[in-house]
Amino acid sequence: MNLNNHFNAIESYTVVISEIIVMSKSTAAEITAPAKRQFKLSTLALAFFVLGCGALFTAQSSWAGDDHASVTKTEPADEHGEQALRLTPAQQALAGISLLPLSSDSLNIANLNLDISATATLVVDRDRTATLAPQLDVRVLARHVVPGQEVKKGEPLLTLGGTAVAQAQADYINAAAEWSRVKRMSEGAVSVSRRMQAQVDAELKRAILEAIKMTSAQIRALESTPEAIGSYQLLAPIEGRVQQDIAMLGQVFSAGTPLMQLTDESYLWVEAQLTPTQTAHINVGSAALVQVGDKTLAGKIIGRSHELDSVTRTEQVLVSMPNPNHVLHAGQFAELYFANTIANSADKAGGIVLPDAALTRSGDGDWQIFIQDEDGFESIEVEVVQRQRGLSVVQSAELEKARQAQLKVVVSGAFFLASELAKAGFDIHNH
Repeated sequence: MNLNNHFNAIESYTVVISEIIVMSKSTAAEITAPAKRQFKLSTLALAFFVLGCGALFTAQSSWAGDDHASVTKTEPADEHGEQALRLTPAQQALAGISLLPLSSDSLNIANLNLDISATATLVVDRDRTATLAPQLDVRVLARHVVPGQEVKKGEPLLTLGGTAVAQAQADYINAAAEWSRVKRMSEGAVSVSRRMQAQVDAELKRAILEAIKMTSAQIRALESTPEAIGSYQLLAPIEGRVQQDIAMLGQVFSAGTPLMQLTDESYLWVEAQLTPTQTAHINVGSAALVQVGDKTLAGKIIGRSHELDSVTRTEQVLVSMPNPNHVLHAGQFAELYFANTIANSADKAGGIVLPDAALTRSGDGDWQIFIQDEDGFESIEVEVVQRQRGLSVVQSAELEKARQAQLKVVVSGAFFLASELAKAGFDIHNH
């Protein structure tokens, strides 16, 4: 309500009050003297009550208008008649709006066919996983980590010891000292076979210490401090997360027993079992799309077993994928989607893969998505080429232009933007 409307309302309330006063004068003549004073006071109170209600009503209307204006800001329509919505970062977070660059690998997989899919399981990347299994009987003397802890390379994990460890360390100290003595002797003072025997014995004893996961620095330090035999610290060979930790204080483990596992979760493997028909057009090195819940990530096929399981009659396919921020973990189920290698790439030109939450209906009933540019959030009408299990392959000429401009697309929270855009098309106060 504008300022003129406020003045008009106040003027109408004044007229009403004047009429109340005139009526009070005409009625007061008929009232007895003792009650006249009380009647005038009641009339005056009624007049102030009407005036106060009117002022409160106009103020509330003004406040309501200010609240509607503070939710979103709508930019003026451009030459195409489209409007851009501006939201602050706090409003975007409150509305659950997530964005992805249109150039993301997970959105751009050539010739992706949502009909070629398989249920899969996330497993650890075996190239980035280390199992710690000392090759001697060991006793756990101390623990330095907890299951699930992230460790850096070289950090202590356990302190191990035992009689077998002490014997192996003592044997190495003696063998290393003998080899050092023989090595300093001249060639004529010792035979070639004796020199060879001393060197081989020292290397054998070193190899035993390396088999119980002692590092080169620990072995060198052992030569100068023989009094430290009987224990050593098991250090992390790689950077990763502690998993499958079964070591308990005081427990003795036989040689070769895995004590724990370290896994670098920055990459994971996806393991799927496919029928021979499904693997007919799948090639190692081609791209694949991995869907885990509401997350989609691009992966790469790294291997096929080329043999069928005797029970399920399926072939194992392995896909490697990045795992940013370690949000996914081994053991989770996933859906794998593969590219159709025999499809014509021109059929999918300009298409991207989006979750269904990114699509809404426009005012005329067509499918639309929202992109973010320097003006704010704008809608683009798209054609849905294929839909399957919460994913959609969409394409349009405007979408291709937006991708070339390296803009971002809304992958969640599109319904809120659609409702705000529809609300901006009319003024709720101008009935």
